[in-house]
Amino acid sequence: MQLEFPWALGPADGRYLVREPGEHAPSHVLVLATLGAPERRRLRDRRASAAAPEPPPAPVTTARATVVDATAVSAAEAERWLAASGEADIEQALALVARAVHSHRVASADPGVRVPARAHALVVRAGYGAGEQVAEGRWSAARELPRPPSGRQRRVAAIRPQERLAALLGGHADALACEELTLRAREDLDRGRLREAALQLRAALDAALAELPAEVRASADLARRVEELRALRETLPASAETALADAQAPDAAEALARVLQRLEAALRARIAGQI
Repeated sequence: MQLEFPWALGPADGRYLVREPGEHAPSHVLVLATLGAPERRRLRDRRASAAAPEPPPAPVTTARATVVDATAVSAAEAERWLAASGEADIEQALALVARAVHSHRVASADPGVRVPARAHALVVRAGYGAGEQVAEGRWSAARELPRPPSGRQRRVAAIRPQERLAALLGGHADALACEELTLRAREDLDRGRLREAALQLRAALDAALAELPAEVRASADLARRVEELRALRETLPASAETALADAQAPDAAEALARVLQRLEAALRARIAGQI
């Protein structure tokens, strides 16, 4: 699988062996390459210069990540895989790319490193070929996979994000701290980082229970949801402790997901009541 993104991912270009925790043999080879980087002479020139009245778009860096399965297969098996490849294969490859970028974020102690998601990909390709061939971004056979419709995007569209953006920028509405913390918890949970998700969800719930009660007088529905969150906060410690102790615990993941979904629903209800 090959994915391209409209920014430099962060890790240095090269080939990386990927192993699952506790395994000795590599499961995949991750090949990272930077494409379309601005010319170095432009980067070195730090002097101010006149700008054109209608400046052209600035050149941007793009990145290509190729995820190669370390297990060799026959040509017939590769053909069958290519014909059937889809979103599940993309998500598996993306998880490896995100793991590499997140590891670079931690290793470099750089909070500005952006972990890629499916929606960020400019293009996604599935293909097969010889080892050196695919490592260089070439194929014996390949196909470009279409972008799927997003259920989450349709759900967000229902609360009219453009109208809320205008209200936030115009000073007619406020963004709550719990909203950002909830987004972080969702990202961690979707990436399988249960320990981080547990910690973020604790903070998000505490912030929500501090911020939302000020608005419940305007909405009986929101008042009911806040009481639901209070009850969930009482049950969260056990799930969070399990997640912190065992990052592979499936029951903890399900429990955290249920609480996070109810928190997200409460925040959507709040927004819907404002617009």
